[in-house]
Amino acid sequence: MKYLCLIYNEERHLATMPPEAVEAIAGECVAYDETLARNGQFVACERLQPTRAARTLRFRDGKLSVTDGPFAETKEQLAGFYLIDAKDFEEAIELAARIPPAHLGSVEVRPVWTYDGRDAR
Repeated sequence: MKYLCLIYNEERHLATMPPEAVEAIAGECVAYDETLARNGQFVACERLQPTRAARTLRFRDGKLSVTDGPFAETKEQLAGFYLIDAKDFEEAIELAARIPPAHLGSVEVRPVWTYDGRDAR
């Protein structure tokens, strides 16, 4: 089953880290990607650009509105994600706990709907 691991951290904290520290975390991520791939658990992962590059769209009453940045004002921002394949939720949590930037913020683990052509409610 697929699980989405959403990585949250404080952009301000990352912006103040020395470049070597950021590169070290990036290297740890690459090594973790390779481990997941070897074990057949890697589906995808990406780091996201800062929230200032985001736009939030809302379509209400037939009208589209576009605002700068993310909708929620929070301490931590969505920084990236891993899409993994795990046998169950317990294994997904074990894998998510090893995501290198997890120690900088938090990781939300959420099962992905498997679409089989029927209503997924």
